[in-house]
Amino acid sequence: MKFNHNWKEKKWANYAIALCIAVFFYLVLSHINIIFGGIGKFFGFIKPVIYALIIAYILNPLANLFERKFFAGMKRRSLAHILSVAITIILVVALLVLLIAALVPQLTSSAMTLLKNLSGYIESFRSFIDGLLSNSPGEHPMIQRLTNIGTSLLGSLENSLPTTADSLISTFSSIGSNIVNGVISFILAIYFLLDKNRLIRWFVTLLKLLFSQKRYREVADFWLHCNTILIRYIFSDLIDGLIIGLANFIFQMIAGLPYAVLISVVVGVTNLAPTFGPLVGGVIGAVILVLINPWYALWFIIFTLILQTCDGYVLKPKLFSGVLGVSSVWVLICIIVGGRMFGVPGILLSIPFAAISDYIYNEFILVRLRKRRQKKEAGQPDAEPGEDKIVFSGSLPEKGSQKDYSGNTKQS
Repeated sequence: MKFNHNWKEKKWANYAIALCIAVFFYLVLSHINIIFGGIGKFFGFIKPVIYALIIAYILNPLANLFERKFFAGMKRRSLAHILSVAITIILVVALLVLLIAALVPQLTSSAMTLLKNLSGYIESFRSFIDGLLSNSPGEHPMIQRLTNIGTSLLGSLENSLPTTADSLISTFSSIGSNIVNGVISFILAIYFLLDKNRLIRWFVTLLKLLFSQKRYREVADFWLHCNTILIRYIFSDLIDGLIIGLANFIFQMIAGLPYAVLISVVVGVTNLAPTFGPLVGGVIGAVILVLINPWYALWFIIFTLILQTCDGYVLKPKLFSGVLGVSSVWVLICIIVGGRMFGVPGILLSIPFAAISDYIYNEFILVRLRKRRQKKEAGQPDAEPGEDKIVFSGSLPEKGSQKDYSGNTKQS
């Protein structure tokens, strides 16, 4: 029996392929919860490795800086690399110890005081609402509705507090597990930093075997652009969160608002997450303060609105000048999908992922479509698949330095 190699040109083949694709997408959508659950379990197993790669990636620029500035003249480059990594780890550990020693006692004291006095704060808030109603002549449906909402929220808050030994044990067990995973990830990150050059050589060798030299250089250019976006975003986001937390702390100290350290840390940390982060931090701070004194919460909300306005229109455009400009809808989609698949790291890295995707769309997909359309309008046949060239016109290393696409930097 002779096989017909032109079966793809038959109409029934197109219909069959379209039907198979439709069935495939139907099966994927109908089992989307199972798929996401399986992906979540898989990433749960390798979570320490992923966190270690993220930590090593964040610390790598600092290690490169030390190696370039302090050990550039050493002949033994392997020893220079080990010393730069050691200095980086010592510096980071020292900063973490100082932060823990300065913040943890105050955070623990504030949290224990808040939990101890929470029942009294709730009763004071209820007395405030009752006094507001008793001093208001006539019936006020809006005030009554707000009172019912506040009472319902307070009841939910009371019910959600850990009141049993089992819930406390579960909470401390989860905290202990996260601490152990964090320590494992940090140790793995040290090994990744020490073996960085070897890992890069393995990866470069693999790429050269998979791609031609021209295609390999294009992939390397694309990675340089992605690396620029990620590094700028991570450090800009950390600086932005630090500034917001310090500004909130200074305001609370000047205004005499309680729990300044606790609320400022919450506001600064939640500000790292895009879109929803500032809202979550503001709500948590307002809930804590409204139980003590509703006027405290009012002043806090007003200041938070002013601070976030300045952050959104002044500070972030300055810090994220090379990363912003992405559609807010696309960022929101990336936040939701990234949070479902990767948790907190997926939310934090949603903006750079959206920026990289937008860059691929504008600099690769649209460029190829425009070239194809111009050739059709000019009456030229479409180019063969092997003739298309991927053009990445992103930012390359600064003037005065050259990269050999194996991770090493040479000064000119």
